[in-house]
Amino acid sequence: MPEPMMRRTFLRAAAGAGALLAAPGAASAATTRSSAAGVQAVLTTKVADLTGPGLTDRFRMAATDLGIPARTPDGRMLFMFGDTFEQPYVGGGWWRSPVALWSTTTDLAGGVRWSGAVGGAAAQQLWDYPHDNPTFSTVLPSDVITIGGSMYLHAMVNKGLGNVVWTEIWRSDNSGASWYHTGAKFDPNLDGGMFQCLTWGEGNDGYVYVYSTGFQRNKPIILKRVRSTQIANPAAYEPWGYRDGRWAWGHPATPILSGSFGELCLRPLGGKWVLTWFNAGDYRIDGIIMDTPTSNLYTAYRQTLLYGGAWGQENDNHVAQLYGGYLIPGSTLSDLHLSVSQWKTDAGWPYRTMQFRVRNFG
Repeated sequence: MPEPMMRRTFLRAAAGAGALLAAPGAASAATTRSSAAGVQAVLTTKVADLTGPGLTDRFRMAATDLGIPARTPDGRMLFMFGDTFEQPYVGGGWWRSPVALWSTTTDLAGGVRWSGAVGGAAAQQLWDYPHDNPTFSTVLPSDVITIGGSMYLHAMVNKGLGNVVWTEIWRSDNSGASWYHTGAKFDPNLDGGMFQCLTWGEGNDGYVYVYSTGFQRNKPIILKRVRSTQIANPAAYEPWGYRDGRWAWGHPATPILSGSFGELCLRPLGGKWVLTWFNAGDYRIDGIIMDTPTSNLYTAYRQTLLYGGAWGQENDNHVAQLYGGYLIPGSTLSDLHLSVSQWKTDAGWPYRTMQFRVRNFG
């Protein structure tokens, strides 16, 4: 099956065609439920489109998604993108993934601006491989983290979206300009298939904490940790689990939050930890603030940050066929900025990354 068709099938099946292709009134119904529950205290506004014609076509990437951001060792921001095409629609010409752009933006409220692309004038694929080869079709970024002077990228190798054949970790020692394989590879069936799509954040205790789920948008989240110096050693990852009446490290991984999870973003922020994610089951982007990664996520402070909606009925907090939802560096608990993706599956465009601002979350 051609990759554009696989992408369409994946997104529709993940959250349900009825949700992703929401009928008129679905968006307003979501707002009504939220208001009735008294949880819509946050103020969400769209800041800007970050990719698309006039924005990233100069990098020969008019169509792209994800935009996972991280602070580089040299102080810039690097945004990591998934399947990328030269023309403004899915399947439109030169296909690459992953690709990355740098930004020196300091005023997030004014919108992220691009200062350059990894690879030169045109955004190049971060490492060379042919798409739709006999083993796999594409490689998608899962999350990127900076530890000291190095950046690490966890990537999912897919044979059609949702069918992960393995995952791996790549490393850059020059703020994202070039990448090499660390040798770390993970079996897709590890932890019952819940260690495929992950996010990670470094604590102040020498550990990187990892939340992960499957790449089918129908699995819960599990937690692992690894020493910052051992992030590229698969054997060093230690699961968090419940057994014999207690939670402890080293127990078999136990789901820490149930639901249908898509893209995840875990970050330490303002003395707390924040998790944002695409809630595929409820067609929205949610956020949790917790004290530590091992906090009880069922009782932690939680808010909906952005709702899914119908085409033609979008506004500042309702977006049609949304996914992603990554924290942009420079955010605070009370003033979050998110990188959010959108793809109109039946037309191939819009297929882009946008920036949203969420105030009063924390």
